[in-house]
Amino acid sequence: MKENRLTRPVPEFSIVIVNYNGGDFIQQALDSLASQTRLDFEVILVDNASSDGSIDWLDTSRLPSFKLMAEPVNHGFAAANNIAARKATGKWLVCLNPDATARPDWLQKIAEGHARHPEARMFASTQFDKMDPSRLDGVGDAYLILGIPWRGGFGRPATELPGEGECFSPCGAGAVFDRELFLAYGGFDESFFCFCEDVDLGFRLRLAGEICVFLPDAIIDHVGGGLSGRVSDFATYHGARNRVWTYAKNMPAPLFWLTLPGHVALSAYILLRGVMTGRVTQTWLGMRDGVLGLPALQLREKNRPRRKVSLWALARAMAWNPFRMSQRKAHVREFTSTKSDLGLPRA
Repeated sequence: MKENRLTRPVPEFSIVIVNYNGGDFIQQALDSLASQTRLDFEVILVDNASSDGSIDWLDTSRLPSFKLMAEPVNHGFAAANNIAARKATGKWLVCLNPDATARPDWLQKIAEGHARHPEARMFASTQFDKMDPSRLDGVGDAYLILGIPWRGGFGRPATELPGEGECFSPCGAGAVFDRELFLAYGGFDESFFCFCEDVDLGFRLRLAGEICVFLPDAIIDHVGGGLSGRVSDFATYHGARNRVWTYAKNMPAPLFWLTLPGHVALSAYILLRGVMTGRVTQTWLGMRDGVLGLPALQLREKNRPRRKVSLWALARAMAWNPFRMSQRKAHVREFTSTKSDLGLPRA
């Protein structure tokens, strides 16, 4: 593990980038961090056995602290973040996708958001489409009560950017977690490999009584699918499988049995849509393997901490309108004031 440290041995932020054949994206991401208006951070780059030489000639001289963890195998996004989290020293664990760049005041806006909402220990960044700034790439993850997640605002006009408020969970491209909280709940589920691991963790933290604050002024620009492909077979399979796992392992029993018929019907619709888009095979395989993998998943989760939040509070954090999901609209419940009033979201 290579390391260079210029200032601040105890940083406020630990920024984790997970790379797998990221090409020129990686240097662009690092350069954006070197231009931050505050320097109380460290960068941990976990390379998942890249073969494209993307980490061989990186310029990290302008970063206040940098660690390179060159792994011999591809651990996947989930496990690589967990590895970095255990090595991190900052109060806040900040995820940044390798195909994303941060605006200069990104960390400053995160810090200001926490000052307004000191009870919150989970924050979501605003993501603009780096290839088309007139479009949103995401405004936090949303979760339909029937068990289907989506990246809120993905592909929607930038004019639809919501105000500061509460979303279900942060998107992993620019997620912010209290590091001790992240570690206390096991971090990302490593069996997911990648896709939906951010929603799964957000769901678990929701069950523990945590909330997620969306920060419209904490901005990153994200290519989105720059490494894995937005509609690749890989993404389709893992997304379909991990949707099943997120729903089955986290939805409390009363809500699970109540929503299961709707979940099955909506999954059938998604499968039918796969027929029309040419993705039916990977969608079906993902759903099948998700169901077949449930026994081992439930066995591993049997000692999960008990739910601390009411069913109604959990249900209120979810979206209830499937048409909002189908159009990928944002689902952020804006706060009624700029002070910390997390218990009083708008209806």
